[in-house]
Amino acid sequence: MSSKALTLSVIIPVYNEEESLPELFQWICKVVDENQISAEVLFIDDGSSDTSWQVISELRKSDSRAKGIRFNRNYGKSAALHTGFQAALGEVVITMDADLQDSPEEIPDLIRMIKEEGFQLVSGWKKKRHDPIGKTIPSKFFNGVTRMVSGIKLHDFNCGLKAYHQDVVKNIELYGEMHRYIPLLAKWNGYYRIGEKVVQHRERKYGTTKFGLERFVNGFLDLISVSFVTRFRKNPMHFFGTFGTLSFLFGLIVAGYIIGDKLYNLYKNLPVRDVVDQPLFFLALVAILIGTQLFLAGFLAEMIIQINPRKNDYLVSEKIGLDA
Repeated sequence: MSSKALTLSVIIPVYNEEESLPELFQWICKVVDENQISAEVLFIDDGSSDTSWQVISELRKSDSRAKGIRFNRNYGKSAALHTGFQAALGEVVITMDADLQDSPEEIPDLIRMIKEEGFQLVSGWKKKRHDPIGKTIPSKFFNGVTRMVSGIKLHDFNCGLKAYHQDVVKNIELYGEMHRYIPLLAKWNGYYRIGEKVVQHRERKYGTTKFGLERFVNGFLDLISVSFVTRFRKNPMHFFGTFGTLSFLFGLIVAGYIIGDKLYNLYKNLPVRDVVDQPLFFLALVAILIGTQLFLAGFLAEMIIQINPRKNDYLVSEKIGLDA
C-alpha cells in the first residue's frame, strides 16, 4: 500500500498490555473496514517485559496492517509517540492507549474533523471518566493550570486519544515527558486550528494503570520546561538577557548610591560609614555577579542552539512491517 493511498495511521504505545492487544486490533480493523478507511496500525513496544511483542508479531502474520517497533528498553510514552510519528504514513494520524479505555469507534469522526472541518489537531475529552477520585481531581487541577498557561481551551490535555494532520506530527519534536503538552507544542509551532471532541472513556479491562500520582508533579515541572523551551529556544538571550540586565542594573545603582553617599559625606565632613559595613553593598555585589552570570548563560545558550542535539536516538531492537 503506498503512502499516497493511506488515509490513517493509528499509533499505539504499548507497555505490558499483552491481554488487550488482540481485542484492540480486531476492533480497530472492524471500524476501518466498515468505513472503508485505508489504514495501518503501528504498535510501539516500549520495552515490555511480558509477551506484548510476541502478540504484535502474531497480529502482523494475520494482517499486514499491523506493524511494530520494539524498543530495547523502556523509554516512556513520549519516545514511543515520537518514533511512531516519524514512521507514520497516513494523511491522518490517531493516537490511542493500548488498555482498551479509548474506543476505536471515535475514529471516523476524528478523521472527518481533520479532513473536512480543517482542524490540524483534535484532542479527546473524557468528559465522563471511569477513574478514582484520587486521579480525577488532580487531573482537573492540572488541566486548569495548563489552560491558563497555554491559552488553549481544552479540557483534557493528557487524553491519549488524539487526531493529527500528518504535517503536525512530522514537525513537532517530543522528548522527556512532553507527550502531555502536544497541543502546546503544536500551537507554538504554528498549528493553531486545535479542536476538541467528547470521547467515550471505558473502564480498564485488563491489567493495572502504569501511572501514579507522581505524574502530576512531573507534569507541572514539564509544563515549566516546555513553556520555557518553546518560547526561548530560538532566542534564549531574550530570557537570560532581560533578567541579567535587571539584576546588573539594580546592583550597579545600589553600589553607586552607597559609594556616592560616602564620597558626598567625606566632601561635607559628615560622619562616614565604611562601605563594607553596609549589608546592602554586598547585596548589590551579588546582584551584579548574578546579572553577569545570566548574561554569560544567555551567550552560551545562543551558541548551543546552533548545534542540533540528538534528543531522539532510541535504541530499536526490532521492527516488523516497516523498512529497517
